[in-house]
Amino acid sequence: MIQSGGWRLAIHDELASTQDIVLAAAQQGEPEGLAVLARRQSAARGTQGRAWTSPAGNLFISMLLRPTGPARDLPQYGLLAGVALADAAAGILPPGTQLQLKWPNDLLLDGAKCSGILSQGAISPDGGIDWVIFGIGVNLAVAPELADRRAASFAQAGIAPPDPVAFAHRLLASVAHWHQAGLAAVRQAWVARGPALAAPMVLRQGDVFRDGHFGGLDDDGRLLFATPQGVEVVSAGEWLAAR
Repeated sequence: MIQSGGWRLAIHDELASTQDIVLAAAQQGEPEGLAVLARRQSAARGTQGRAWTSPAGNLFISMLLRPTGPARDLPQYGLLAGVALADAAAGILPPGTQLQLKWPNDLLLDGAKCSGILSQGAISPDGGIDWVIFGIGVNLAVAPELADRRAASFAQAGIAPPDPVAFAHRLLASVAHWHQAGLAAVRQAWVARGPALAAPMVLRQGDVFRDGHFGGLDDDGRLLFATPQGVEVVSAGEWLAAR
């Protein structure tokens, strides 16, 4: 176990899933600050149960927070993870590299997916947040092919891919910074790193696809989805490229 700016970082050559390790620890009462990194994963997953390919050289890490605040704040911690990751990436990628956050859980590099974030949380008996876990995968060295979108890696941006452990230290420091900054600052930073207001988008909710425009985020971090019928507040769904 390595101490890293208040984090307890455990490093493994291979795990089935870093998320499963941290989830079990959270449920057993592990204090805030645990992070688990695997150089390879054999059974990783992304959002909506998708498999997540985990080639060596990329980053696979999960981390545990125990924030105070009401349960309604839970969705905003996915935004926190995205902002922290974008800042950590911007610190090492070449000037001019285009980084953009895509609601709710992707980081795009020059328009292609280079990372995914799986955010999970639990509610305490008193209606507050018990714990939040971020599972973050980043294409540092390799960009596995995706069936439905382009993928990119940091290496394709013209840099030597950073060692996953070294990048993990940078990411953990960024998460700690934004955790301390508070959710209002996180929302503001996310909008600055996100798409332009009124950008066209397709919202997928289950098997339903709807065209609209990005209207920003509300005070709870939910998507404002603008359609000809008005602006809707959306808590769950997937943002797809405009058709």
